[in-house]
Amino acid sequence: MFSVEDRNRLRDRVLGMAGADQHVVAGALVGSLALAEADRWSDLDLTFAVADGQDMFKTLEEWTSVLVNELGAVQLFDLPAGPSIYRVFLMPGCLQFDLSFTPASKFGATGPKFKLLFGNAVDKPYTQPASAREFFGYAVHHALRARFCIERGKYWQAEYWISSLRDYGLNLACSRRGLQTSNGRGYDQLPGNVLKKFKGALVRSLDRKELLRALKNAIEGIMSETEEVKILAAKVRPQLLELMQEWEE
Repeated sequence: MFSVEDRNRLRDRVLGMAGADQHVVAGALVGSLALAEADRWSDLDLTFAVADGQDMFKTLEEWTSVLVNELGAVQLFDLPAGPSIYRVFLMPGCLQFDLSFTPASKFGATGPKFKLLFGNAVDKPYTQPASAREFFGYAVHHALRARFCIERGKYWQAEYWISSLRDYGLNLACSRRGLQTSNGRGYDQLPGNVLKKFKGALVRSLDRKELLRALKNAIEGIMSETEEVKILAAKVRPQLLELMQEWEE
């Protein structure tokens, strides 16, 4: 398992690659390490600006070759995001390394977890988190899909929708309390009574009765977290209640 020292060595090696690459004009640390929120298990996220007019995909491939052939990295996937491209690697010792490149004229922070290490960054508006209305809207959609899958006898798919519904409910609860809503980051900071409500939405087996029980708990959890979407919630409440009932064939 990787150590903090392993992570620091990789950071220094990659920053050395940046310093030796004439096309890379700025770099920053992003994620939890940027705000000293990292712990023993945090991954490494580095982002760089490539000079305008240069092929940042060529630079990405050149760096990937070094990471794979010299450092034992395994390339997992790419994630385009606006003008940027993110490439995620798995390093020896289970260390995740996220590397991204952006054209220099568009390089800057999209959120608070950004620490400029060298070069310059442009001012950009921060990416806004999803709204409570969006969380609630997706939750209602997932509740419908879950119930219909139960009725179709598609119990594995029903479990998928119930689990996703529960997550949107927890996101809604986090949004109400000003907690982070991405990737479950705020879940463990929710009050115990809130988590207790959603604990009942965990699916324990793949049979109809259990799936209906979990769905009912998930919907009740959602309906208890609608302070920010009262009007919308009132409009769909009858349908949500209907999803919790037994239906005649």
